[in-house]
Amino acid sequence: MQKFIKLNLFYLGESKKHHIFRVKKWDINLEKISNKAVFTEQFEEIGFIKEIFGPVTLPFISMKIISKIDFNPNDNLYAKMR
Repeated sequence: MQKFIKLNLFYLGESKKHHIFRVKKWDINLEKISNKAVFTEQFEEIGFIKEIFGPVTLPFISMKIISKIDFNPNDNLYAKMR
């Protein structure tokens, strides 16, 4: 069974290859979302989580976005867990 987890993120900006987000609310169990696919509320895949870095309490997330996709970074995003 696959489970979707809502990501509570704040969009910071774009680097050369990735979009950078700051986590608003973090649980240590969310470390498992690294390299997982990311979806919109309409369950459209927009990319995947490349890296989680920074402070343990409120880390940053680097997300690789599929190049052909336009998305609103302020929308609710979800990670797919197995």
